[in-house]
Amino acid sequence: MGIRSVLFAAGYDRLMADAEQLLLTGLRDRLLADASGDVLEIGGGTGASLAAYTPNVRSVTVTEPDVSMLRRLKRRAETADRPVTVLQAPAEDLPFEDNTFDTVVSSLVLCGVTDQQRALREIRRVLRSDGRLLFMEHVRSAEPGLARTQDRLNWLNRLVVGCECNRPTVTSIRDAGFTVGELGHHTMPKAPPMVRPVVVGTATCPAVTPAGDRQ
Repeated sequence: MGIRSVLFAAGYDRLMADAEQLLLTGLRDRLLADASGDVLEIGGGTGASLAAYTPNVRSVTVTEPDVSMLRRLKRRAETADRPVTVLQAPAEDLPFEDNTFDTVVSSLVLCGVTDQQRALREIRRVLRSDGRLLFMEHVRSAEPGLARTQDRLNWLNRLVVGCECNRPTVTSIRDAGFTVGELGHHTMPKAPPMVRPVVVGTATCPAVTPAGDRQ
């Protein structure tokens, strides 16, 4: 656990306060209103999503790889209005059996995972066949000029906040075998231009037909 991790975790909620108040909390509340059944949230950070889960959710499990974030997440989970299971684990290596969850939630996480495609394969693995991925993510801009700026400054964003601001995450979700349904594009307020594009969406994954059942 390095000093950068400690400082980033300590200042994260303050850093995100304006964006949360002006945009993210409302988007997250609307997105997670569709969460149901047994829910897994990957990269839970300091626990900003915990208050958004509705009575439609039967159980909540949250993973977080960073030790400093994990400490804050556990404290917030202790005051949640429902039992929350918190585990230290990266999105690329989820410690769960196949077909465990009805909903997987990713909120500003897929921009920061080390291996995005591996993380998406793990999400697909642990989702039940009728399950859904709910996501809110920083993404590469569809506007060419801003996309070039993201490419040029991605190294700085990675150094400062540890995420890739220019990932084509929606394309990656589709490439991992998901079908993207609802999709909304938004602009992060009071943020540097390179991290302003945000998408909010849902995705499902068709059931895999066992080899013996194929014609």
